[in-house]
Amino acid sequence: MRKQEVWTGGEASQAHSTGSPAEQVKALVDLLAWKGSQGGQTPQVPDRTPDSPLGPRSNDSRIRRYREALLSRMGGGPELNGPPPRLASLLLVEGLTDLQLREHDFTQVEATRGQQRPARPIGLDRLFLPLSRVSIPPRISITVGVAGMGKTTLVRHFVRLWAQGQVGRDFLLVLPLTFRDLNIHEKLSADRLLRSVFPNTGEAGLDVATQARVLLVLDGLDECKTPLDFSNTVACTDPKKEIQVDHLITNIVRGNLFPKVSVWITSRPSVAGQIPGGLVDRMTEIRGFTEEEIKVCLERMFPEEQTLLGQVLSQVQADRALYLMCTVPAFCNLTGAALGHLCRSRPALHDAELWPPRTLCELYCWYFQMALSREGQEKGKGALCSCFLQREETLASSVAYCFTHLSLQEFVAAAYYYSASRRAIFDLFTESGMSWPRLGFLTHFRSAAQRAMQAEDGRLDVFLRFLSGLLSPRVNALLAGSLLAQGEHQSYRAQVAELLQGCLHRDTAVCARAVNVLHCLNELQHTELVRSMAEAMESGALARLTGPAHRAALAYLLQVSDTCAREANLSLCLSQGVLQSLLPQLLYCRSLRLDTNQFQDPVMELLGSVLSGKDCRIQKISLAENQISNKGAKALARSLLVNRSLTALDLRSNTIGPQGAKALAEALKINRTLTSLSLQSNMIKDDGARSMAEALASNQTLSLLHLQKNSIGPAGAQRMAEALRQNRSLKELMFSSNSIGDGGAKALAEALKVNQGLESLDLQSNSISDAGVAMLMEALGVNQTLLSLNLRENSISPEGAQALAHALCINSTLKHLDLTANLLHDQGAQAIAVAVGKNHTLKSLHLQWNFIQASAARALGQALLLNSSLTSLDLQENAIGDEGASAVASALKANTALTALYLQVASIGAQGAQALGEALAVNRTLEILDLRGNAIGVAGAKALASSLKINSSLRRLNLQENSLGMDGAICIASALSGNHGLQHINLQGNQVGDSGARMISEAIKTKAPSCTVKM
Repeated sequence: MRKQEVWTGGEASQAHSTGSPAEQVKALVDLLAWKGSQGGQTPQVPDRTPDSPLGPRSNDSRIRRYREALLSRMGGGPELNGPPPRLASLLLVEGLTDLQLREHDFTQVEATRGQQRPARPIGLDRLFLPLSRVSIPPRISITVGVAGMGKTTLVRHFVRLWAQGQVGRDFLLVLPLTFRDLNIHEKLSADRLLRSVFPNTGEAGLDVATQARVLLVLDGLDECKTPLDFSNTVACTDPKKEIQVDHLITNIVRGNLFPKVSVWITSRPSVAGQIPGGLVDRMTEIRGFTEEEIKVCLERMFPEEQTLLGQVLSQVQADRALYLMCTVPAFCNLTGAALGHLCRSRPALHDAELWPPRTLCELYCWYFQMALSREGQEKGKGALCSCFLQREETLASSVAYCFTHLSLQEFVAAAYYYSASRRAIFDLFTESGMSWPRLGFLTHFRSAAQRAMQAEDGRLDVFLRFLSGLLSPRVNALLAGSLLAQGEHQSYRAQVAELLQGCLHRDTAVCARAVNVLHCLNELQHTELVRSMAEAMESGALARLTGPAHRAALAYLLQVSDTCAREANLSLCLSQGVLQSLLPQLLYCRSLRLDTNQFQDPVMELLGSVLSGKDCRIQKISLAENQISNKGAKALARSLLVNRSLTALDLRSNTIGPQGAKALAEALKINRTLTSLSLQSNMIKDDGARSMAEALASNQTLSLLHLQKNSIGPAGAQRMAEALRQNRSLKELMFSSNSIGDGGAKALAEALKVNQGLESLDLQSNSISDAGVAMLMEALGVNQTLLSLNLRENSISPEGAQALAHALCINSTLKHLDLTANLLHDQGAQAIAVAVGKNHTLKSLHLQWNFIQASAARALGQALLLNSSLTSLDLQENAIGDEGASAVASALKANTALTALYLQVASIGAQGAQALGEALAVNRTLEILDLRGNAIGVAGAKALASSLKINSSLRRLNLQENSLGMDGAICIASALSGNHGLQHINLQGNQVGDSGARMISEAIKTKAPSCTVKM
């Protein structure tokens, strides 16, 4: 039986008759096994003859009556009472992916984690209009969506809007049909097809179809009883000739019949592939629920039961696999109904272990239990059949009964197979019954597993999951006495688990069928294999687990693990062979880390093939610290020419060289999705920098480019500067640890005067002296976009500091300035301090290791009294001493902006610590204070301890290596009982001994349980 099947009235009444739960189950199972009445025939639409031709004068009135009839027919549908906003627009896609063509709907949702491809939205009002002024309207349009996504709801919504005159105004007629309507015919002509929807048209109806603009809607291609075969269909151009229905549809699609009629077909993705892509003018996809829409859907199910709603929502959000499937609207409704029933039943449950449901099969068992309990059903109807089947008036006025969701059919089919295998002698999959005898449940299960593994389209995947799940003790307990016999087949559970694991030893590549076996084992509650792989991933021990079963388990985790959903970290654990076997599953990882795997160029060819695939969903990939040369970079570059998903590529610490950089640069001239590229430590030199500069001149999407440690000199910097004059997209350029010198700095400075996009520039360790700094600072007087400038480890002296100070007085955009490890001395630092007092935008200033002493610290203290923007000040490894620390501390009593102060290794003793303690007793904004590597001693510790009893703003305090001793550490620990803000404290290296460290650590945990202590 297909997903949607037209039943006769007698069968419907049998399915909906009331009776005991056992009778209801038997009636449903009998019907699904075709044991019910089959004598009736579904009423066919009469072949009507026209009363009069559809002349010009009668045209408007007939169409008006037709519109009214459509509105009348569809006005009562519950789904039309406020159609969901997500149906107001569709996603315009370029054909179907391999995943959509080959896999089960569940697999499509699970593999992509419920995320649609990046696509352009198109509103219903423009669905059949040209996309541009030079294009024409589509003739053949296809809309795809997995089962339960709302394709029929969408069609009804569109037809209703057309009947109201809101969309499709350029269509004289919209003729809606479903493939269920067509399934009742063996043969049909184009003429009869038209008159079945728009009666009394006669010859004039054919004229309308050939002259006026008409839209023929064919809903549910996946329900067509005969697959469309475009390669073996005889052409037919006679609209009155009756031919097989599938031949009629193929001739309409090809344009042999109704060549001017627009055709809109809806289908599940796997079946839509029957129509050759060359015949399809426009393909759209229905998007699934967002997180907020899932919540709204469940809220509508429990509008006045907030406690129950909270329980259902929390369960959906806690189970990642369940949440992903709830992006499908029909599944979300099914899940809400089942969980709602379960939550109501919890007080009556004798076994608390039955909550929450752990598997898909358990969820469906609760849905089945809900049906038996008649919750939410109208009086007088059989609850079981009403929950599994729904009565629909089709678009052409016939009546059909269908499963409310494809998965319910698969669940019932599995239950039937499970029970029937007890007494079946022949293969249950063979309709004729002529096969070798098969005795016993295990033999039948093996047959089902073999057929599922051989089905390339995955059509038996979910059926096999349910069949496996029925062996779970929890499921058996739930269904005992209704759908299953008590303890039925339970003795086979271990053998079935062994049988399933045996299916994992054949494949070189881990295919979707192998991953489905892991889903089956999960349904069976046999999770040892997956659990061992998850532990290995967490501990970094994956490298020793490389067998076929381990690979399949790893692929399964890549699909379902929350950790892997954020980032699949496969660093230090993969060989080329293992990676090759995982390629089909890597397609759907959003963030993939493959660092330090000793991958060489052949592996890049493999990864390039993955990145080139239409199915590829990888957004970030890191290949740092491998052995990739220019050949590997070229393979990756070729994939970037066609890839539409990758936004970040990290190739740090490889050896791609200038030629590899050139290949990537050529790809960047075409690629429009990559936003971040790291080529740090790749020896690309000036030639590689020149190639990247050429790419930046035309590329308008790359925003982060890391070129550190690449032996780039002034010539490379000059070419990059020329590119920055034109480029407006690059936001961050990391050029540190090269050798651009003053010449390169001058070129970049000239570019900064005109560039209006760059926000962060890193020129650390580039042999830039005062002359180069002067040019850069002159540019800062003009530039209005740069937010961060790193000049660490250059050769900036007090003279260069004067230029820096002047720029800070003028510039109003720079927020972060790093001058660590230069030669500022007191004179240069004092000049910068004066400028900081006048500046109102700088937020962080790093002056570490600049030979700064007390006089400069005093100047900085004065600046802090005037400045209201600086939040972080780094003075570590400068010998400011107690005098300098006291000056800064004095400023902290009045300053209300600074949140982080770094004074590591600054020659501070007890006196300086006492001044800082007095400041902390007053200050209410400082959150981080780092005093590591000073010598504050016991006296300093006591002074700080006193302030900690009062201060409530400090979050992190580092007193590592400060000669506190046991007494000083105890003072600090005792003070924490009165401090409610400190979250982290470091007391390492203070000569308290192991036993003292344990004692103090325990004391802090007791007095301040929220504070993390390092001893």
